[in-house]
Amino acid sequence: MPYVNIKITREGATPEQKAELIGGVTELLQRILGKNPATTVVTIDEVDLENWGIGGLPVAEFRAAQAAKAPPQ
Repeated sequence: MPYVNIKITREGATPEQKAELIGGVTELLQRILGKNPATTVVTIDEVDLENWGIGGLPVAEFRAAQAAKAPPQ
């Protein structure tokens, strides 16, 4: 019985987007590993931005630093 936990920042993922993630992950496990969709569990946890860090920075600061480095489009 596969168990997949998806963690995303709380930024307004819609119920439709979450359903697509759940269905897509389930289909991927079935197609690649032959897992039974009926026994595949997928959970989605939404984490507030202030509770998520990357590279030693809160995610908002990390994104700002990355944006400052990006070449103009």
